[in-house]
Amino acid sequence: MDTAKRERLEAKGFRVSTVADFLGLSTEQSELIEIRVALTLALKKQREGSSLSQSQLAEQIGSSQSRVAKMQAGDPHVSLDLMIRALLATGMTRGRIAETICGTEGASPGRGTLTPPNGSAAEPPARRTRASKQTVA
Repeated sequence: MDTAKRERLEAKGFRVSTVADFLGLSTEQSELIEIRVALTLALKKQREGSSLSQSQLAEQIGSSQSRVAKMQAGDPHVSLDLMIRALLATGMTRGRIAETICGTEGASPGRGTLTPPNGSAAEPPARRTRASKQTVA
């Protein structure tokens, strides 16, 4: 979020915070999510760059196409072991995987969340956020 937009929202009483603060995540939980997101994005980019279909990648790693789709969708039930095996199968090196995990390659910037002036934030924000006024009954 750019500085001007942040200042406008704060001036109207909104509080801007991180997703981790909004959800009450520990540092470890937040870091694990960031690692998973980075690996998920890297896997899709690497698979497509290698001209492999999900089915072809699944065959290479001894899994199913649906499991590869779940990996690319960021399903939390997919093991990090399987994600790393898939990245290696697409030709990604250990060094590039390490860079991805460390956030020096392919990392996504942290996303902020808005809390309305009344302090209630019952639902997590959608991925695409829009500034809107909320009425309080």
